[in-house]
Amino acid sequence: MNPLNALAGLLVGIVVGITGVGGGALMTPILVLMFGIAPQTAVGTDLLYASITKIFGTAVHHSHGTVDWQVVRRLAYGSLPAAAATLFWMSLTSTNRVTGGFIIDAVGVALIITSLGILLKDWLHGLGRNLRLSSTEKFKMVQPWLTVVAGVILGVLVTLTSIGAGALGTVMLVYLYPLRLNASKLVGTDLTHAIPLALVAGLGHLTLGNVDYRLLLNLLIGSIPGVILGAFISTRAPLQFIRYAIAIVLAAVAVKMLMV
Repeated sequence: MNPLNALAGLLVGIVVGITGVGGGALMTPILVLMFGIAPQTAVGTDLLYASITKIFGTAVHHSHGTVDWQVVRRLAYGSLPAAAATLFWMSLTSTNRVTGGFIIDAVGVALIITSLGILLKDWLHGLGRNLRLSSTEKFKMVQPWLTVVAGVILGVLVTLTSIGAGALGTVMLVYLYPLRLNASKLVGTDLTHAIPLALVAGLGHLTLGNVDYRLLLNLLIGSIPGVILGAFISTRAPLQFIRYAIAIVLAAVAVKMLMV
C-alpha cells in the first residue's frame, strides 16, 4: 500500500462525490506532476479508477432519486461510440505510446476548457434558461440531439485525457436542461453517465497496456470511502465556492502541464 496514493484517492473522491467535478481533472495532473506517472498510464489508470469509484457515488444519488436516466441514455448514445472510435484511432496511430508531448498538451488544453466551463457555468445556465422559456418548442425539439452531440464531445475528450466527464458534463447539462435538472440531479446524472464512459475508455486503455494495477488499487482504497462521504455531503453543501476554487486550481495546473 502507498499511503500518499490512497490519500490522493480519498481527497479526489470527496470532491467528486460533492460536486461531480474534478475526478480526471484533478487526478491525472496529480499522478503526472506529483507522482511522476507516465501520462498515458495516468490517463488509463485514472479512467478505470473513476469508473469504479463513481459506482458508489451513483448508488447514493440513485437512492435519493437524483439521477435522470433519460438524460444519461442520451449522453451515452453519443459518448460510448465516440470513445470506441477514439480508442481505435489511438491504436492505429500509436498515440498510446507517446510518453509526453501530445497527451501532456491535450491534458493541459482540456484543463483550460474545463476551468472556463466551470467559471461560465452560471452564465450558461442563464442563457439556456432564457432560450428554454422564450423558444420552448424549438429548444425541446433540438434538446435530445444536442445532448447526443455533447456526449460525442465528452467521449473523445475523456478517452484522450480522462478529463471532462464531470466538469464539462455538468456545464453542458446545465445549459441543455436549465429547468429539468436541479443542483443535486445535475451532479447525480452527470456522475452516472461518467461510469459507462470511463469504463469503456478505461478498458480500451487496459488493452493498450496503459493501466498500473498497483496504483489503481491504492487509489481505490482512498477514493471509495471518499466519494461516498462526498455524495452524502452534496445534498447539504453550498457548491458555488467549491466550484470556483476548483476552477482556479485547474487553471493553474493547466499552465503547469503546458510548461512541462
